[in-house]
Amino acid sequence: MRELVEMRSKLPDNAGRLLLVEDHQDIAEMVYDYLEECGYAMDYAADGITGLHLAVTNSYDVIILDLMLPGIDGLELCRKVRTEARRATPILMLTARDTLEDKITGLDFGADDYVVKPFEIAELEARVRALIRRQRGQVSAELLTVGDLTLDTGTLDVRRGGTLLSLSPIGLKILTILMRASPRLVSRSDIEREIWGDMLPDSDTLRSHLYNLRKVIDRPFSKQLLYTIQGAGYRLVDADEA
Repeated sequence: MRELVEMRSKLPDNAGRLLLVEDHQDIAEMVYDYLEECGYAMDYAADGITGLHLAVTNSYDVIILDLMLPGIDGLELCRKVRTEARRATPILMLTARDTLEDKITGLDFGADDYVVKPFEIAELEARVRALIRRQRGQVSAELLTVGDLTLDTGTLDVRRGGTLLSLSPIGLKILTILMRASPRLVSRSDIEREIWGDMLPDSDTLRSHLYNLRKVIDRPFSKQLLYTIQGAGYRLVDADEA
């Protein structure tokens, strides 16, 4: 296996293009060879700097990302892909850290799924397939609009009144959920399930993320868009258009 593998021009049906960033050679070879046999086109990096370069210069269906990496660790790489490169590529974190707090931290930094070492390689491939199906089931690029607030799901650019806003990865996920549902109300449990799955954080975590989201999209502006419906959930709506 070469450290940098160019993408193939054509993929088998139902497969995808994957980036594997893993510094443990034995694990990398096992994952790379298995997924290649399954029909995926593979790129590989053994450190965070090379992985980040590949992640932001190429197009992938899924990035499989180790947490502990030389150069740039997996959390920082994930954060840069989401908030600086503004890429929505599904990211699956592959790591030996197995506490609930570690898993939630990975998701908070922008990961979409989390697999703990040691793992069954068939389960890893199944999770990759699930991420690809979910990604392909969505419109590849949408421009969501509520009032003067816009979100481009292709570039992850969020603007209000033409001003570019900076959101955390979780803030972007919450905003996407609320904008797609607008003007309907979304329950607290539905938002938590969509973002964290079965690994639910403590009761104050979502409230904290919503507070930070409101500071960015509402506080600097004259009109409120994000509403808390006590005991029911949250709603993103332009009251003048509702």
